[in-house]
Amino acid sequence: MVSRIRVLLIDDEELYAESLAKVLTRRGMEVSTARDGKAGLDWLGDKRADVIVLDLKMPGMDGLATLQEIRKRDSMVPVIMLTGHIDLEKVTMALEGGAGDILLKPCPVDSLAAAIENAAERKAAAQGLKDIDTGGSSGGKG
Repeated sequence: MVSRIRVLLIDDEELYAESLAKVLTRRGMEVSTARDGKAGLDWLGDKRADVIVLDLKMPGMDGLATLQEIRKRDSMVPVIMLTGHIDLEKVTMALEGGAGDILLKPCPVDSLAAAIENAAERKAAAQGLKDIDTGGSSGGKG
């Protein structure tokens, strides 16, 4: 990829989020962290992420409520949900709410990095198709 993938990591487990951010940064990603849903939404108020990694279970505004607000603001940004506990009802709600992937914490860094890269590529491809549909770029014959 030409530019670094901008990742927003929203997770209330500070040490986990910090160590994950360091590892992903070493892999060439630009990572910002937020400790809860509200802080993540505040960050998104004036910045953009290519991919959001969001913890499902957090105090206050949980991952489902945060996902719902993210979708109101941006329907295109890929969201990868992380959860330490499998709750089929919440997982189903997350997928129906627009999460692209659900990964079990702690997940191998290779798996998370691959999911982030795949999500960013899908977003870029979808954005390219959207540009073509709206006439943003054309492949006309000349």
